[in-house]
Amino acid sequence: MRIVTWNINGIRTFRGDIKNILDSLDADIICVQETKVTRDLLEERTAIVEGYNSYFSYSRGRSGYSGVATYCKDSATPFAAEEGLSGLLTNHEEAVGCYGDQAEFCAEELQLLDNEGRALITQHRIMCQDKRKTLTVINVYCPRADPDKPERKQFKLQFYKMLQCRAEAILKDGSHVIVLGDVNTSHRPLDHCDPSDPDDFDENPGRKWLNGFLLGVKQEEERNEEEPDKESDEKIPSHSGKFVDTFRYFHPTRSNAFTCWSTLTGARQTNYGTRIDYVFADLGLVNEHFTAADIMPEVEGSDHCPVWGQLSCSVLSSPKPPFLCTRYLPEFAGKQQKLSRFLVKVEQKSSVLEQSSAIPSSQEEEERRENLNPVSISNKKRLLASDSPVPKGKKTKKVKTSAKPQSSLLSFFKPKVANVIPSTEATVGQCEKKLNLNDDTSLLSSQKTSTASQDVSSITGSAPEDAEFVFDGSAQLCTSATAGENEKQMKTKHLTSQLSVRHSSASSGASLGFWKSVLRGPPPPPSCKAHGEPCVLRTVKKDGPNMGKQFFVCARPQGHASNPDARCNFFAWVEKGN
Repeated sequence: MRIVTWNINGIRTFRGDIKNILDSLDADIICVQETKVTRDLLEERTAIVEGYNSYFSYSRGRSGYSGVATYCKDSATPFAAEEGLSGLLTNHEEAVGCYGDQAEFCAEELQLLDNEGRALITQHRIMCQDKRKTLTVINVYCPRADPDKPERKQFKLQFYKMLQCRAEAILKDGSHVIVLGDVNTSHRPLDHCDPSDPDDFDENPGRKWLNGFLLGVKQEEERNEEEPDKESDEKIPSHSGKFVDTFRYFHPTRSNAFTCWSTLTGARQTNYGTRIDYVFADLGLVNEHFTAADIMPEVEGSDHCPVWGQLSCSVLSSPKPPFLCTRYLPEFAGKQQKLSRFLVKVEQKSSVLEQSSAIPSSQEEEERRENLNPVSISNKKRLLASDSPVPKGKKTKKVKTSAKPQSSLLSFFKPKVANVIPSTEATVGQCEKKLNLNDDTSLLSSQKTSTASQDVSSITGSAPEDAEFVFDGSAQLCTSATAGENEKQMKTKHLTSQLSVRHSSASSGASLGFWKSVLRGPPPPPSCKAHGEPCVLRTVKKDGPNMGKQFFVCARPQGHASNPDARCNFFAWVEKGN
């Protein structure tokens, strides 16, 4: 059996297929934290994954905040699942139970601790050395102590206490327990890239709680130095807790084994981080069934990396998922559709389907076609209804249609271009005026010629060539005159456009120079002294007297001072005059 925990920093950031991501982790139970999804934002591709059954806990106060989820392979389906640690969010019979002594918590405090969607519990059947046992997996995303919010420090400690109370109560009931997830506290100086003074490091309240929660172990070498007469391969506890850090159980002295890095400073490139993601398990389970545990820093996609644990026992699948499973949610079970489904525009089928639907068929096929494409069928019925005669006493609304296509928004900002080519009616009118300027003699002769030609045509039945020649000549004269005028207009327009382009380019150049003098942009970056590379510009966002001020720092990623590839200590404020 293999179990994995991973803070994914937003489940909707996974652009690929979630099934492929889960399969790549190669685990029976996958616990993820910081999903940043609420019930109304949960998508089907995230909730329903082929080959898995999933369970979600959401934040009830803020959207896009906190949240945990557990994905179990169908071969590792739990028989019970519960949201939260207090039991106040449980309203079904398939709960885990065993809530321990909650006397030091008031009801309001318990509600607040569970309202952020930070805990999810699943219970499984496992087979260990031909014995069936119960395994309880507690998936947690512990709060972070914000230094600017003192109340969050107390909130974090109260969450730790409730987690310990619930885990020890379930363990006392006879079940093996695994607590895994993002605990948001590095336990030992070995788990931190740049620990402070050892005395101050151990004084952190979160580390004090971990010392009481975990059952630490001392190595054989340390024990033999203190007690040289005794020889034993057994690891002995150094703390009084009931759970073991499985990674340190198998790798007690490994350094630079971090699971979280700052993305703002690019610290992952220099492995300048902390180990705050754990797989804790009770001592009996670790000694008897855990075979390996490690981190996966090569897996990217988040500011955290996955952590895994391997057990020798096998997990038994429940025949039916518990009530909390997402496949029972109404929006995914086929019982109810989201309101947004009715507001999304449905794409219509092609015209080929519409033509085929016009062929008469059975009523069953017609209903099937209507279910597949309700929009096109309803449109068709409306068209048929419009063709029917209008009953008396009802007024019909006439819709004005225009052959002119709808103009775009940009057309309102373009200058209107005057037509330089005269219309046909104007050309004909000019031709008529020119024809009227002919002398009376030519008109009389043309009338006589046309009368004679009509007489001849009435006898021969064909039109005379003279009349056709006279008409062609007049048309050519009109066309040539019009072309000359058009050519003059085109030349005038060309000269005007050239002048306007020169004027606009000159004005744009002047305005560009003006704005460059007003808005000079960011100053050129200086080079850091250690690497001689251009620095990056940063802005102070923390509240205080320097908020909003800009400064330059080395562009390299953050790292230890002894690392030559890491960021140097160059710092320079941006002067106001620049």
